[in-house]
Amino acid sequence: MSSIKTVGVVGAGTMGTGIAIVVARAGFKTRVFDMQQGMLDNARKQAAAFLKKSVERGKMAPGQDEAILANWHGTTQMDDLADCDLVIEAVFEDLKVKHDLFSKLNALCPEHTIFASNTSTISITEIAGGSGRADRVVGMHFCLPAQLMKLVEMSPGMNTSDATFQTAWDFCKAMGQNPVKTRDTPGFILNYFLIPWHNDVINMVDQGVADPADIDLAVKTALGYPLGPLELLDMVGMDTQKLLCEAMVGLTHEPRAACPALVKRMIGAGKLGRKTGAGFHTYDSNKIFGA
Repeated sequence: MSSIKTVGVVGAGTMGTGIAIVVARAGFKTRVFDMQQGMLDNARKQAAAFLKKSVERGKMAPGQDEAILANWHGTTQMDDLADCDLVIEAVFEDLKVKHDLFSKLNALCPEHTIFASNTSTISITEIAGGSGRADRVVGMHFCLPAQLMKLVEMSPGMNTSDATFQTAWDFCKAMGQNPVKTRDTPGFILNYFLIPWHNDVINMVDQGVADPADIDLAVKTALGYPLGPLELLDMVGMDTQKLLCEAMVGLTHEPRAACPALVKRMIGAGKLGRKTGAGFHTYDSNKIFGA
């Protein structure tokens, strides 16, 4: 039984929306915070479409989607997170942005509230250092698409208390997720491999080795992946990939982690991926994956 009852999710983008679906679906009171009302409206619309599709596919009982959405409360007021037992941030991969956010939340939330970061590249210890409660900060990296993937990479910082980590771990299990413990190192497990590999694939496209559709088909057919690397990159977004690369290469100095030139050109052209309708592939809508 988890001691967590009310959960805040900060950021209503692709990742935050997926995380909020997982939290609300597990029966927790879910506060979704974003400064833009339009982002909140879109997140709820995407969540409703995904849950409806889950009912249609027989994965949930009729009416269960409406019950889950009853747990979901979107807000542009940070004060609405004051009663949360846990707050998960899913904002930009920028240390200053995360420090500013957690500093404000530290002044707002009660002492028992745990802060979790969905970062995939930035040190949990560094994030916790600007939080005002370093012993109650933990890394909780959900995998894209969060509403379908069960894996959560759990990373304690140097000052994270054992009690904090155990509470967060129990919460993950209560959501029906599969947590794995990792050290506080750049990229943790998955992105340690994925960021350089994705950059290799992007450079293959730029060099004209093969078209994106053929690369994705080859990987899915030969390796059995449900998504091709370029389909996944379109879900991540070119803007996010650039931030991930910059954070990773700044910490590791790994040449393969450097942002490919093609990513920067695609950002300049407004081809960010699914969110804009075009990236390496084209899309008819911006529905969340699985809807």
